[in-house]
Amino acid sequence: MSTIRRQSIISSIIVYTGFALGFLNTYLFTRENSGLTKEQFGLTNTFIAIGTVFFSFSCLGMPSFITKFFPYYRSHLPPKKNDQLTWALLVTCIGYLIVVIVGVSFKHILIDVIFKNSPELPKYYYWIFIFGFGFTLYNVMDAYALQQRQAVMTSFLKEVLFRFFVTILIVLTTFGIIRNFDVFITIYSFLFILLVTIVFIFFRKKNELHFTFTVSRVTQKFRKKILQLASYVWAGSLIFNFSTVFDTIVIAAVMPNGMAFAGIYSLAQNISSLMQAPQRAIVSSAIGPLSQAWKEKDYAKIKLIYHRSSINQLIFSCGMFCLIWLNFKDGVYTFHLQKDYLMAQWVFFFIGLAKIIDMGTGLNSQIIGTSSFWRFEFTSGLILLALTLPFNYFLTKHFGIIGPAYSNLISFTVYNLIRYIFLLRKFKMQPFDAKSLYTLLLAALCYFICYWLFSSQMGFLWIVLRSAVFVAIFAAGMFLLKLTPDALPVLLTLKKKLGFQR
Repeated sequence: MSTIRRQSIISSIIVYTGFALGFLNTYLFTRENSGLTKEQFGLTNTFIAIGTVFFSFSCLGMPSFITKFFPYYRSHLPPKKNDQLTWALLVTCIGYLIVVIVGVSFKHILIDVIFKNSPELPKYYYWIFIFGFGFTLYNVMDAYALQQRQAVMTSFLKEVLFRFFVTILIVLTTFGIIRNFDVFITIYSFLFILLVTIVFIFFRKKNELHFTFTVSRVTQKFRKKILQLASYVWAGSLIFNFSTVFDTIVIAAVMPNGMAFAGIYSLAQNISSLMQAPQRAIVSSAIGPLSQAWKEKDYAKIKLIYHRSSINQLIFSCGMFCLIWLNFKDGVYTFHLQKDYLMAQWVFFFIGLAKIIDMGTGLNSQIIGTSSFWRFEFTSGLILLALTLPFNYFLTKHFGIIGPAYSNLISFTVYNLIRYIFLLRKFKMQPFDAKSLYTLLLAALCYFICYWLFSSQMGFLWIVLRSAVFVAIFAAGMFLLKLTPDALPVLLTLKKKLGFQR
């Protein structure tokens, strides 16, 4: 756990730095007199949603192929004869070519029928394919980097450098250096291609990037299992990823002036993503050890990762949810965001609850995905899709912008419950104990104390004071109740780094 904890801390710092930039970008985009509209903000987030769908279709299970079989390729082949990355990238490129052909062929149906309420999309339609290609290649290379134990590097590129480039674009647009949004979108579309180029250069300099079209003995030996895994996991991940971004897509498609409402919904999504920084860091650090633990049948280590990931993520998500909810309305007024973004407040509330459930159930997806029961990814994903698609559509039609938030809460609760039951029955693993309940009660208590003390006060200084009091009480309670064994090592490490302890 020390390796995972160390990498998780570093990755968490990087992710939170990225989120700080992302929050800055959101502010620059959504503030009054920014010169940028809700429709334009919604468009950039729709690019990410559609890019995720393109990646899910075209990757054909290659990231999971890398994750599951990398230990075997590394153990049995010298680097220059390791053909895994070659086939992963080649298959992905072929898959993306099919996506482009279908997307171009059915453009009129997509634009005139599905997205008729979002007239901004046709103007930039073809740029989505460039953005999606870079996004797809990056995610494949990210899976390779995780197995090479370079999670910190890829986290920095995606979480920090990408958002920093977006910050530059927004600032240049705001000051009129970039004179129109067309130029903004053109540059924005190439950002992930730039990140992929950096990844290639990084591994090339480390002599860890080799391509060969000679089929290795490992590929020949495992070809049937590779095809089975790729097909099942591809279908499962396609369903899951499509389910996670369908809310943004359905708002853009169903609601009048869809891009504007997609922008408002995206504000709630972006703010709620602050809760996920530990999840991203822990996942990126744990994938490699989980793959190796399954290979070595080290069930004790898997159970430990399952439990620690659950309690650590639950603490982070509950604390961050309460902090955001305490300050949401005050933040909109204090930082002079466009008043329409107040509609995102209750959207965040239900999305945030869904994220607490998803994070509190630990690394169930990664544990199942790296095990020999990876086919369950497909089964559980079908259930998620069966819930998400109709719920999102009908709840959006009935409740408007808050409908997809309701759908997320219902769908991901059922989805994680199914995974929880599967791991409990199959491996006698479950991540909860009394401290999980204590965490929820502590967060609720701290919230109500701060709400009672500061609910009538508004302004920047009150946001700072309200947040500081909450963090102090919540952190004290966490250490007093000894909610996680990782808290003290983290504190000691920080004190040592800051020079308070030798």
